[in-house]
Amino acid sequence: MQVDILTPDKTLFSGDAKVVTLPGVNGSFQIMDMHAPLISALSVGTVIVDNGNEKLEFAVNGGIVEVLSNKIVILA
Repeated sequence: MQVDILTPDKTLFSGDAKVVTLPGVNGSFQIMDMHAPLISALSVGTVIVDNGNEKLEFAVNGGIVEVLSNKIVILA
């Protein structure tokens, strides 16, 4: 699935992933391939993007995540 992590200043990450772990307001959660559509608020924490070969970590200070049509957009 396509993952984009965006900030007001720049794009932190744009690429493919198998699993994305996110710091939700009520606890962390994961999004996997072909996930149902979703919009959720994020809290301060770490976004982990697992592409099957490596896990990339990005610190966020909150934000919003949208999942739609096998694409994840994280506004942090």
